[in-house]
Amino acid sequence: MGEKTGKLIVVDDREESRVPFLRGILTRSLQQAGLGFEEAYEVASAIRDELQDEEEIVSAQLRRRVAERLKADGFAEVAARYTAPREERAVIKVEGRNGEISPLSKGLLGQSMEICGLPRDETYAVAAEVEYRMIRDQVRKTSSADVGRLTARVLRQRVGERAAERYIRWVVFTHSGDPLILMVGGTTGCGKSTLSATLAHRLGIVRTQSTDMLREVMRLMVPSRLVPSLHQSSFGAHRVLPRWRDDDDRTIEPHMIDGYLTQSSEVAIAIEGVFRRAVKENVSLILEGVHISPSLQRRLSKEKGPVMVPILLAALKKKKLRHQLEGRGQHVPGRRAERYLDHFDEIWQLQTYLLSEADRYGVQIVQNTSVDDSVRQVMETVSDELAGRYSADPDDAFGT
Repeated sequence: MGEKTGKLIVVDDREESRVPFLRGILTRSLQQAGLGFEEAYEVASAIRDELQDEEEIVSAQLRRRVAERLKADGFAEVAARYTAPREERAVIKVEGRNGEISPLSKGLLGQSMEICGLPRDETYAVAAEVEYRMIRDQVRKTSSADVGRLTARVLRQRVGERAAERYIRWVVFTHSGDPLILMVGGTTGCGKSTLSATLAHRLGIVRTQSTDMLREVMRLMVPSRLVPSLHQSSFGAHRVLPRWRDDDDRTIEPHMIDGYLTQSSEVAIAIEGVFRRAVKENVSLILEGVHISPSLQRRLSKEKGPVMVPILLAALKKKKLRHQLEGRGQHVPGRRAERYLDHFDEIWQLQTYLLSEADRYGVQIVQNTSVDDSVRQVMETVSDELAGRYSADPDDAFGT
């Protein structure tokens, strides 16, 4: 069989092909069979782990293994669609606005309803109801506009008018071509990166930017002897700021917040550069990082054109924030949890300051109790922002 390459090869005898096993491809196939992204990704990851010691597997065997896993996880209906011949699974074909035809996917349809701020099982239930009604009415081919109109109707009946209006406005917004710029601030360890990655997937935003990465690039370009505060942590930059003396000749030590503000003003140059580029190119963007202060968020929010949504993410319980800091070293190599825990009081103090600033500048505070809860809060905030600019008339979203 040859020397082990470390990559599982999928052999398809009918196609006479040999291709590497790709978790992303399997995830996509499971989505097309009606599974949500997170569930599909978990199943694909589990299959990859199960087969990590294998060198080759026949495609039919792989399909059986996936189906068994789906059934074990309680997704028997998805397993049936996944294992059915492709021509049988693509029962309802949908023609998009660009004329492209694709099979109806409950997973993708559920994702389009994320803006409603509903629990994932509720959006999947609505998607399943839409599919059921079309099958009941013997629909074999339809348009994306008709699917959208039916989805809005089911949302109105199952959930309420508000959810339907949020969905319709989102469709109108996506058709407008206007960009969405989310600015996610918050102290170290509050969960900004995780939330931003989840939002990027669920909202279909391909461009994200971490201010930590911008700071790293700036550190390479500017030596510490010139801008020493740039080469410190956000909660430790005050240690390299100059001291001064008051009228009584007493030495005044810089406050931790002074260091944060100094470093944030330095990184703000790069943040604004990324922001201006996104506005110029008319593309959606998620900016996340501790350096996105409420004052900077409010200033950038005045930009005309994009839909601007400033957010401050916060872990309002000390136990929650401490737990997340402990997990940083486990989930992200190179991030030592001890360093953050040793400075927990400063990190908590910085969050307290950011919360007061968010209240001062009218920036929406999102409490991080869980990823799903945080996402729902952000979706509601985005939807509220859309309400002032876009119509909730079904004719504007789906045509007459």
